[in-house]
Amino acid sequence: MNDEAKPTSRNALYRISQLMGFLLGARFFVAVLLTFALYVSTFFLFNREESFRNFVFDYKVHCIIICSVLSILAGGIINRFYDKEKDQLTQPFRSRLQSFLKEKYFLIAYVVLNALSLGLAIFVSHRVFVFFLIYQFLMWFYSHKLSKIIVLNNFTFVSLTLYPFFGMLIYYQTFSLKILFLAIFLFLMLFIIDITKDTLTRNADKMFGYDTIANRLGFQNTRSVLLILLIITLATSMVLSIGIGFKNIMAWYFLATTIVIIGTVFMLFRNQKNDKFKSLNLLRLWIFFGILAMLFDGIYHKYPWLI
Repeated sequence: MNDEAKPTSRNALYRISQLMGFLLGARFFVAVLLTFALYVSTFFLFNREESFRNFVFDYKVHCIIICSVLSILAGGIINRFYDKEKDQLTQPFRSRLQSFLKEKYFLIAYVVLNALSLGLAIFVSHRVFVFFLIYQFLMWFYSHKLSKIIVLNNFTFVSLTLYPFFGMLIYYQTFSLKILFLAIFLFLMLFIIDITKDTLTRNADKMFGYDTIANRLGFQNTRSVLLILLIITLATSMVLSIGIGFKNIMAWYFLATTIVIIGTVFMLFRNQKNDKFKSLNLLRLWIFFGILAMLFDGIYHKYPWLI
């Protein structure tokens, strides 16, 4: 009885490891966060006139968001395929879990996810199909070539992260100065995060031929670049907090951003053990808080009776 139970439990653990390896390889948890961010920003930022009921039954919006998620999952898989050797050094636990699943299954999943995304996109319109075809090509091209070119790797990575939001902006045709500054703020935050991440993987990047700012300039000069970007981000957050008005939750979020940026600068220049890792996670967490701030701000203005 015990002998039969052991193989069964081992088999279950193996299957769970395979599942976790696939989810991590496809950047599933990042895709979940981006899905949440897309819905929040679409309804409370880009969508100004449509009621909640109309938004819920607007199948085109949901199809576009699903296409985005499927493409992001596929992009995570192809990026993992090209970064496999580097990830074995920088993310050994994730690489170990991914080793439970054969490479062919990752590649099959990549093709299927892209095909599903394009199939759904053509159902919406030919323009949406072309939009996601370009998106998928750029994600492959980034992983294949651009990820190893200095500055262009950071710029392309951030741009691809924001690409689905740009699609929703075009869909609703909602252009304003506020949205422009919000886009600049988010772009700068993601750019800083990506450069900071490169400072943590300098040795692996150098070993596998990834030309990054951290490797080309060294940590001291990279820190100066980060300082300049953080100052610009600070100025942008101040403009947003004043422009939005302090009757809004988002304004207080951007005001509090100054404290986060000062804390990040302090950790970068203190340069003690794990400070770069702490600053990286602080900035990532702050972006998540920004999504929550947008959600509560939108609820406060559209549905105050809920609060």
